[in-house]
Amino acid sequence: MSDAIKVGFVPLSSAARGILVVFCDDSLKVGPATAKALGGAIEIVKRAAAAAAFKGKSGAALDILAPEGVKAARLLVIGAGKAASLKANDFLKFGGVAASKLSAGTAAMTIMAELPDGAMTSEQAVAIASGLRLRAYKFDRYKTKKKDGEEGGSRADISLAVGDANAAKKAFTAAGHVVDGVIIARDLVNEPPNVLFPEEFARRASQLRKLGVKVEVLDVKAMQKLGMGALLGVGQGSARPSRTVIMRWDGGKKGEAPVAFVGKGVCFDTGGISIKPAGSMEDMKGDMGGAACVVGLMHALAARKAKANVVGAIGLVENMPDGNAQRPGDIVTSMSGQTIEIINTDAEGRLVLADVLWYVAKKVKPKFMVDLATLTGAIVVALGTDHAGMFSNNDELAERLLTAGIETGDKVWRMPLGPEYDKLIDSQFADMKNTGGRHGGSITAAQFLQRFVDGTPWAHLDIAGTAMGAPKTDINQSWGSGYGVRLLDRLVADHYERK
Repeated sequence: MSDAIKVGFVPLSSAARGILVVFCDDSLKVGPATAKALGGAIEIVKRAAAAAAFKGKSGAALDILAPEGVKAARLLVIGAGKAASLKANDFLKFGGVAASKLSAGTAAMTIMAELPDGAMTSEQAVAIASGLRLRAYKFDRYKTKKKDGEEGGSRADISLAVGDANAAKKAFTAAGHVVDGVIIARDLVNEPPNVLFPEEFARRASQLRKLGVKVEVLDVKAMQKLGMGALLGVGQGSARPSRTVIMRWDGGKKGEAPVAFVGKGVCFDTGGISIKPAGSMEDMKGDMGGAACVVGLMHALAARKAKANVVGAIGLVENMPDGNAQRPGDIVTSMSGQTIEIINTDAEGRLVLADVLWYVAKKVKPKFMVDLATLTGAIVVALGTDHAGMFSNNDELAERLLTAGIETGDKVWRMPLGPEYDKLIDSQFADMKNTGGRHGGSITAAQFLQRFVDGTPWAHLDIAGTAMGAPKTDINQSWGSGYGVRLLDRLVADHYERK
């Protein structure tokens, strides 16, 4: 894992280097330290703003050559809008806007973390720093040739000038670990499938041991012994053997039940015998976005030494169509003992999750489980790419996830569950079938999963529209978004850590 930028914190009185970034409100007013740094150039800036129709709206940017008297090469003015309307996520966005102005030749940037009414809080400055790192992320490790002006391994050195540099540094220690978790998740989703297959994914997850996470890897023989017939059925057509990885972070009270997060990890999904069309099949390297999030989350929690007991579990398979692949019409027996008729081998993720959810419910006995999966195209039709679909059997958990989504920008939207949908997956030959047809496809998938939670408080996040290939944002220019890491870290921090 590497960063394109290095972020540090310095006092507000520090001299500017490289690009000077300042903030103004929608009346072009700046803070006192900023006014001092700009000196007499403030009038020149106002004239440039008028010429560019820059009005200080939130996230708008005015990029000009630094006027005489400003000790910087360029001046970037970022609008903060109305001070009363500012939210925590706005500061993430401001960091992303600043990072977007970095070019290949930029060596340094100084950001005046000050609003018109005075210095930003440490939390606001830290959000800017997080936004900088998230926006600057690139996945280019397989590029052997750089574009003109690009230099491999070069990093921009960014200083955030803040009111209390020591407090900001301390606050960024924990926040930086969460950003690291997002970057890990992005890296995993972006990796090509010939590099990241189940065994390699399990190896990378096992690196969490360095942070004190207990990691257990279940191989095919161990899963056969446990009766994980649903998961193993998906992977039986692949030359790459399946794996399940159980990660445990014990940062809470000894003996207290943990909270649990479960991820779908289909490292590549051809659809199996029910093979997908060729168009965009390459995107199915990202069908392990849920597992990627869980690994990134466990890194974030362990690195920042979260005071909570947390279990992460991921089922890792490849869904391939060889002569040993499962067929439509097959009936498999899950770890729960429930039987499943395979109607469509491309409805495979729910089979993987069924066994991992049951394992966690019975072996771990958590306070709750949240699973994440790039599960259905139907959720993209329903919600687009701005919200993940949320299904839950517990109103309190659902409300907490909804709030955490609003606070972090990893948004969720609650979808219905009910017996009317559940009967659509009843089978005449087995206990259930693995798809209920076209109508309500994301709902029937969630109904399927609910049969394997054994009454445990549970939420299912269908992240097919948010984990990969979503439109670019102020803090993400990557195909793999790392969706869910900040959402679930906030959920744990706000409700499940020892105070």
